[in-house]
Amino acid sequence: MLGKRLVSFIAWCLFSVQSTGWAQVELPLNAWLLRVHQAARQSVYTGTFVVSAGGRLASARIWHVCDGSQQLERVESLSGTPRAIFRRNDQVVTFFPQSRMAVAEVRESLGVFPNLLKSNDSSIGNFYRLKVLGQERIAGFDADVVQLVPNDRLRYGYRVWNEKKTGLIIQLQTLDLDGKVLEQAAFSELQLNASVNVARLSKSGSTDGYRVLRPGLQKTSADAQGWMLQREIDGFTSMACYQRPATPAVTGATGNGQTTMQWMFSDGVATVSLFVEAYDRQRHASEGLTDMGGATHTQTRRINDWWVTVVGEVPPTTLSAFANALERKK
Repeated sequence: MLGKRLVSFIAWCLFSVQSTGWAQVELPLNAWLLRVHQAARQSVYTGTFVVSAGGRLASARIWHVCDGSQQLERVESLSGTPRAIFRRNDQVVTFFPQSRMAVAEVRESLGVFPNLLKSNDSSIGNFYRLKVLGQERIAGFDADVVQLVPNDRLRYGYRVWNEKKTGLIIQLQTLDLDGKVLEQAAFSELQLNASVNVARLSKSGSTDGYRVLRPGLQKTSADAQGWMLQREIDGFTSMACYQRPATPAVTGATGNGQTTMQWMFSDGVATVSLFVEAYDRQRHASEGLTDMGGATHTQTRRINDWWVTVVGEVPPTTLSAFANALERKK
């Protein structure tokens, strides 16, 4: 969600903060985002992180290695249904040990970071500002604490703790429109520059003994599928559009062979997805807003013979704006 790439003048920014007082200083937003983006890509670490949202807790163990141009990562759930996710760059395999099934897919980078930040028309700074709050110690590490403050009510704010030396985010809170914490993700234990066996980590992505599912995914455009937004939602840019088989995870489908269009938007920090599928009165109940717990909401709407589901970690009014702006091309 938050991008991260090092830029040379970030050190100067932090020095200036220490000289003039934490609470009054705002840093260049793009510089900070690029720094933490790079920290997440280049750091080698293992750790346990805990997510708290909607009164529920979930924890997982993560191993992350940067081996040259290769990004290797494994995440094992420690709560709920046993599951492990292995990622090699944009190749992702999700393992379900109990059923001995694995889902292999390509999750392409949408270019939100760092390309969006580099582009001449990057407008992230028009919708967020960065405020420095201070320093704290998290999971045994000194961290700089900043707040990403939205400039309007179409997006949430974030309070972020990033490790002082590397810039790696070690705790993140999503804040509602009144500044209250909606959800939190944090490392409860972290080892930076950990000794990770790259060969063993790579082998953990093997699907031997698993039945592998490869969901079909085709690039398309909303225009080609006959859809458009009658008005833009401030700050949100169309990033990609795909056509995929309808699946229970997304739509509650039962494998009837129909397809779902997924149209993705981002303001550079928050993302919103619009799913459009054929209306089915047996599966699609009443229209409206659903609170998924924490910062995630869904908004559903019927448009003639189509069923629209809008999902995102944004305020409900933003989802409604997307749902109401979507229309079938004449």
